[in-house]
Amino acid sequence: MTGSKPAYFPYIDGLRAIAVAAVIAYHLKASWLPGGFAGVDVFFVISGFIVSASVGSLERMELIKFIPFFYARRLLRIGPALVVCLLLVSLVSALIIPSAWLSRTNQQTGIYAFFGLSNFVLARTNNDYFSPTTDFNPFTHTWSLGVEEQFYFIFPVLFFAWTLRGRQRRLNMVLPAAAVAVSLVFSSWLGQTDKVAAYYMIGSRFWQLGAGVLLYQSMTLAGQRFDVADQPSPNWFIWGAAASLVAFGYGLLVSDPSGFPFPGSLWVVLGTLGLLGFLHGKSRAVPLVKVLEFGPVRFVGRISYSLYLWHWPVFVFFRWTVGLDAPLFQFIAMLLVFIFSVASYRFVETPVRRLRVARHAPRLTVVAVALALIATASWATRRINAAQPRISLTTIARHAQDWYPEGANSDPAYPGCTVSLSIEKLGSGTVATYSRRNCNHVATAPRVLAIGDSHALAYTPMYKEYVLATGASVILYNNSGCSFMSLQPWREESAVCTGSTAATTADMLKRLAPGDVIFLPSLRLPRFADQWVRFPDSTVREDVFSAQAMKSRAQATEAAVEVLTEFHEKQTRVIIEGPTPIFKSPIYRCAQSYNRSNPICSGGTTISRVEMMALRKPVLDALTNLTTRVPNVHIWDPFPVLCPPGPTCDAFAKGRPLFFDGDHISGYANRVLLPSFTKSVRSPE
Repeated sequence: MTGSKPAYFPYIDGLRAIAVAAVIAYHLKASWLPGGFAGVDVFFVISGFIVSASVGSLERMELIKFIPFFYARRLLRIGPALVVCLLLVSLVSALIIPSAWLSRTNQQTGIYAFFGLSNFVLARTNNDYFSPTTDFNPFTHTWSLGVEEQFYFIFPVLFFAWTLRGRQRRLNMVLPAAAVAVSLVFSSWLGQTDKVAAYYMIGSRFWQLGAGVLLYQSMTLAGQRFDVADQPSPNWFIWGAAASLVAFGYGLLVSDPSGFPFPGSLWVVLGTLGLLGFLHGKSRAVPLVKVLEFGPVRFVGRISYSLYLWHWPVFVFFRWTVGLDAPLFQFIAMLLVFIFSVASYRFVETPVRRLRVARHAPRLTVVAVALALIATASWATRRINAAQPRISLTTIARHAQDWYPEGANSDPAYPGCTVSLSIEKLGSGTVATYSRRNCNHVATAPRVLAIGDSHALAYTPMYKEYVLATGASVILYNNSGCSFMSLQPWREESAVCTGSTAATTADMLKRLAPGDVIFLPSLRLPRFADQWVRFPDSTVREDVFSAQAMKSRAQATEAAVEVLTEFHEKQTRVIIEGPTPIFKSPIYRCAQSYNRSNPICSGGTTISRVEMMALRKPVLDALTNLTTRVPNVHIWDPFPVLCPPGPTCDAFAKGRPLFFDGDHISGYANRVLLPSFTKSVRSPE
């Protein structure tokens, strides 16, 4: 297992420094370096090249020995710093990031990251790397580590033939070259059919890592040595390096996310390959080499792995707390990134690499111990995640029943009674039935059938309490995340929504019985704020008052009349929810002392009641029109309860939340609204 040791090539650390600086600059503020995200592609090419050089000079060995030798080195290189980072980030996340839609995949991404599989989690979310939601997951950046770790499973098989030497060495390049070609074709195809998967998955990324492997093999065949640093080469190599630098810089400056990974990353990949090849063995007399080998630049390159590990979670934690927009906070964030990265390099990466026991122990033992430590750390992280409701610093976790619209399945007021839930699939959505069990009481109110998106789900605690109190069942159609009769057609016009609406309406018509009540909650006003972004007031007003908005609302009203008429023919009653207050901040993100100064909270937790009444009026007029045109259609308006007379509507009542974010009601609001809802269901007049 011996061979000539690969020389250290400082210019490669310089390239790493540029790559990680580009990624950090992009993540700190994308407008600073629009193509900076392509720094990850630079790392992929360098990784394929360096990993090949690290084992390419080994003497011939059996595959069964080569594999544990290779994995032991890789685990010692990337495992310790990754495990420490994931553990600490998981702990901080549990303390300060509340559970919400915006953070729903965070914990799963972190767990999968221990095993190099976080890219699979991210690919399943249907939110691409450039989606705003990924900015709030402190483990998003581990997707690229997952790609590299998956590459390590492929590399020994592809590269082993190279270690055999022999006269047919050129033939040994056939397998990796074929794999690169297949990956290129696959990347091009997948980029047209599933951009999210194309960005995150190893199949469409392998060609970048494989290109580095092929470069090493080609240079070796051309007579380049990797056991000495300085080597003679033709003068035209300098021009090749200059051209490569232009391609490299062009890719980092103007890369377009829509074309990644192929062909969008082609400039960066070709530029990196050129720089690696043309600068190999060059002395510091070459100006570019001198820059790349400048001491501070090389130092950044040496700690680039730790910089990559730590910069993203630090940035994400700032987004969840004070924000990352102000120059002062950007500076503080970068200072913390540098401190954590240096500490990781100094106290984790370097000591482990120099550990005599790790270097001299049997390779299989090193692999087994490393995997055991990773599994243990993963288990510890799961325990941290499970303890979040108890250890979290957020008021959301400490008073979960007030914040989260989930509700309890029992109530001391109805001893022995519980709520039973059954769920059926219906197309791309679901049908949930809430019913009372272990009770012998006769139902004292009508059965309710509700349909809608997350705003219908937000009434879950009220449904459960209604079931416990009355004995009537509630059937909830989760309309695949689509609004139903929101009077805002743009929320319902996608192919998924139209198909889901047709399926749920047809199923509801089959189930309806005389006397049933249909409940139609929906967000019927445009949002001022989503969980991650604030929309301009002018956009909200335009979506309510513009000529196009009025025309769309009138068309939606006509379409609603047809559906409501079908419901009426089933001898049912329809209750349409009136527009509830909407706020200019996501309330749960502004509930702590450490996040109230975040720019996302600048809209405050109150809104002018006069402004809300004006926004509601066109929608209420349209709903009133429906009640006059179709019998047994009524409006249940939660607004007077959620916003009593006064100068403002407040997201809190006596210190308790009425809203979870900018427009979804809270668990506490459900309890407040239950009497009014029950009265409306029993007697809508």
